[in-house]
Parts: sequence; C-alpha cells; structure tokens
Amino acid sequence: MPKGRLEAFSDGVIAIIITIMVLELKVPHGEDFNALIPLWPTFLSYVLSFVYVGIYWNNHHHMLHLVHHVNGHVLWANLNLLFWLSLLPVATAFMGTNEFATVPVAVYGVDLLMCAISYSVLEFTLRRSHGPDSPFAKAIGTEWKEKISLAAYLAAIPLTFASRWIGVAIYVAVAAMWFIPDRRFEKAG
Repeated sequence: MPKGRLEAFSDGVIAIIITIMVLELKVPHGEDFNALIPLWPTFLSYVLSFVYVGIYWNNHHHMLHLVHHVNGHVLWANLNLLFWLSLLPVATAFMGTNEFATVPVAVYGVDLLMCAISYSVLEFTLRRSHGPDSPFAKAIGTEWKEKISLAAYLAAIPLTFASRWIGVAIYVAVAAMWFIPDRRFEKAG
C-alpha cells in the first residue's frame, strides 16, 4: 500500500489534537495583566504539550520520508501512536487545571511514556516492513534519543511523587533534547 493515506490521516489527527488543546485556553475575565495570572498553569501546560505534539509531528514526517510502503501492521502501529497522542489534550488539561499537582504531572508522564513507546513500536514495525538492509533501517541507527527519552520518562514518573517539579523539569529537558529535529531520515533521503 502507498503511504499517502497514512500521512494524511496522521496529519489530520495531529491537527485536531492541537485544536482540542487550544480550546482549553479560556478567555481571561478582566482587562488588565492581572487577569492573565490565573491562566499561567493552563498556558504553560499547553505550551509544553504543543511542543511535544510538534516534535512528534516533525519526526513522524521525517520518518515517513524514507517509507515506501505500509501494511496492516504499520497502520495499527501508527494508530497506536495516534491514540496515545490523542490523550495528550486530556493529560494537558488535567495538569494545567490542577496547577501541576503531583498526580496530574505523573499522569502526564505516563502519557508521554506511552507516546514514546508507541513511536518506537512504529519505527520497529516500519523497519521490519522494509527489511534490515533498507535505507530506512540504516537511517534509524542507534536510536540514542529514544532510549534516553524512555529512561527519562521512567525516572520522572516516580520522581514526581518526591517533587512534582522534578517530573516537570525532566519533561521539559526531554522536549528540549528533541526540539532540534531528528535528522537521521533527512540525511538518508
């Protein structure tokens, strides 16, 4: 099967995810800067999640650059990724509305962990679909950023119960690490 429908569907779902997240930002009541103060937790959680969704969209786009075909396994692996990404607006709202309380920050981390795992599953499925000697498989390489991300999320979730700000700091650090797009697929294409 050609990859075009998978790309178009994924782009549409990701656009909807961002739209749902922005709808959580409420118009402030008041006309001065003090009216913005109660919105800071919601706004900061939105910014962090927007960056994460952007990172996934960017890397998904670059990864699919080397994909020549998809099959049923790839479609399901991609849907798995989109499922976990689609929960990000709920986790974002939960964290922002509750002003970065411990449990919402941990729940947010669980969703980020599941997004990372599902992205790795999609990469693995595509590699298997294209073969070990394909340009796709060669471009994946060592996957060091993915491994660091998974370890960071696994550490952040329990550390959040020691201090919620440790969890938030780790999520920000992982996002910062990925802010520079993954160039493995660009270089191989």
